[in-house]
Amino acid sequence: LESAAFFYIFTVKSNPMKPIMKLMLPIVLLLCTLSSVKAQQLKFNRSGQYKIVQFTDIHYKANVAASKKSIDMMNATLEAEKPDLVVFTGDIVVADPLAQGWDEVLATAISRKIPYMVTLGNHDDEAQWSRPEIAKYISQKPLLVNKQVAVEGVRGVLNAQVSIMGTNGKAGYSLYIMDSNAYSKVKSIPGYDWFSHDQVSWYVNASKKVRSENDSIVPALAFFHIPLPEYQTAFDNLKNKRLGVRYEGEASPIVNSGMFVAMATAGDVVGTFVGHDHVNDYLVDYLGVGLAYGCFSGSENTYVRGKNGARIIEIKEGVRAFHTYIRESDGAILYKTDFPFAKK
Repeated sequence: LESAAFFYIFTVKSNPMKPIMKLMLPIVLLLCTLSSVKAQQLKFNRSGQYKIVQFTDIHYKANVAASKKSIDMMNATLEAEKPDLVVFTGDIVVADPLAQGWDEVLATAISRKIPYMVTLGNHDDEAQWSRPEIAKYISQKPLLVNKQVAVEGVRGVLNAQVSIMGTNGKAGYSLYIMDSNAYSKVKSIPGYDWFSHDQVSWYVNASKKVRSENDSIVPALAFFHIPLPEYQTAFDNLKNKRLGVRYEGEASPIVNSGMFVAMATAGDVVGTFVGHDHVNDYLVDYLGVGLAYGCFSGSENTYVRGKNGARIIEIKEGVRAFHTYIRESDGAILYKTDFPFAKK
């Protein structure tokens, strides 16, 4: 389409007496625009397998030496794992120059032609750009899956439901990526923000739509930045099986707006994946849903885990389960497991 647009522009300029071609030019340019913003279609491979790499809390600062560690780790991880999708779960680029920072971070996926999804954290909009401005900038980047800056009537940016299509032409898995917002805007309620009621309603309706279109519940994963209050509840109860470590308290909102209950009721979400708390990397079973942290992917620009890394998630078409592990910057593999956990 881009080549066609160039051809028409060149021809019309060279032949100004051709009014029909002048009328066709806007149509061609519109097609090019629609093509550039069209989301990537995700598909399971012929064996019904799909691999996701989650990077989180990069806290990237362009032109700062420490940030090169993050780029090196991401490049090494993507070379080794060769995923089908990359998901960035917030606190990604936290300082000016923002355009350069986003370009450099996203280039790790774009240069390898790997589709990716992005959600923002509580620090991404603390520099020059607002959340909508950040979302608008990255929405123009190639290979971004959740390109819609905002959903009408739904709080936040880049909220999206995306299906991974199966070999039978139906959705084999569903992915939700959601803006968990930043800080409370209610003076009487301190701390971090929470999913708004319209976001919860959006998720419920999206889940129902996927179920209706596929005549069954489609297993799903959800990605966002700030952990739900249920993370602490689940980990505090020693009866809940877990793997990984908690080295700091969960910095969740103190208000619970019901997102977990909505997910548990809908029955599609098998796992949620967050960041935010840099030295937590656990996975805990809570009422049949895996509540997981990614692996801190940043550097000394902020407080650090011993080694940075990424979480790897592998799923199978139509199977309500996932295989996961953490890959550290030196290639070490931690906490390799299947979820649901094996019963003893």
